[in-house]
Amino acid sequence: MSTDSGSGYIEPEYTRDSKYISDRITADGSSRWPVEAGRYRLVVARACPWANRSVIVRRLLGLEDAISMGMCGPTHDERSWTFDLDPDGRDPVLGYERLQEAFFARDPEYSRGITVPALVDVPSGAVVTNDFPQITLDLSTQWTAHHRDGAPDLYPEHLRDEMDEVMERVYQEVNNGVYRCGFSGSQRAYDRAYDRLFTTMDWLSERLADRRFLMGDQITEADVRLFTTLARFDAVYLGHFKCNRQKLSEMPVLWAYARDLFQTPGFGDTIDFPQIKEHYYVVHADINPTQIIPQGPDTSNWLTAHGREELSDRPFGDGTPPGPPPAAEQVPAEHGPGGIAHR
Repeated sequence: MSTDSGSGYIEPEYTRDSKYISDRITADGSSRWPVEAGRYRLVVARACPWANRSVIVRRLLGLEDAISMGMCGPTHDERSWTFDLDPDGRDPVLGYERLQEAFFARDPEYSRGITVPALVDVPSGAVVTNDFPQITLDLSTQWTAHHRDGAPDLYPEHLRDEMDEVMERVYQEVNNGVYRCGFSGSQRAYDRAYDRLFTTMDWLSERLADRRFLMGDQITEADVRLFTTLARFDAVYLGHFKCNRQKLSEMPVLWAYARDLFQTPGFGDTIDFPQIKEHYYVVHADINPTQIIPQGPDTSNWLTAHGREELSDRPFGDGTPPGPPPAAEQVPAEHGPGGIAHR
């Protein structure tokens, strides 16, 4: 998620800047950045759906001991995400006040968006990559030596061709589609974006009507990518981005699917509703110039029964659920479902 603030979000037709630092951390070290436990720090923000993916995947695979995690606050200015959640306003490992410092350590002339998630090389303090789709795939395929016992296969080789197609459609029409609606600068662009979004939401409902997860009986990366948008839908995208044909909670199949994932260890326990709302309603001043954060919606309904276990009973395949997150990485109880709904 980029850090352009105040003005500049609204465009005649929104196009996401997808030019990232595309280096990879690889098991064989051929990329110049070898897999090495303790060397890299994953910098995220709970508010950001793109960063939320990497938080979930890291947790499902049990990489907490191999890759440390730094947490930015929910808001930022035009310069950068900041570490204002830390007691002294500095990341305790990198020593930075702003994520921007890690990008400048990589390139003093860096002029593109400062985005999360970002993997930072701790010894040099420089960003290795902020290529969010590749980061999570590499956590699955390159960091296998450090996966926990019972880690699920989130990117099964025999499903990859179909998965890639599904994930591309989810990205273009849903993950990015809600932004295309919210940042449209013309009625025509908005109408087109809205139709594309809900055409795909209907397609997803049909796909998930008789299978528990997007690729079948077990959770994959495709589910992680869809979940982070669905988790924010009623709280933010419905009103703030005008994605208001109906609430997620009024789409029976998708709502049950989303609750199923939310109640699965590693998914809902990464969601901080107050931080999510604070980010969107405060940072997007073009859309919400008053920066008032709405009190609703009630999020306790995320914990209601979903009934999806009747479709399959092995969500992690041959693997097992992850244990509880480290104490320092837990979402405060009052920020989860049933807790406070606003800052």
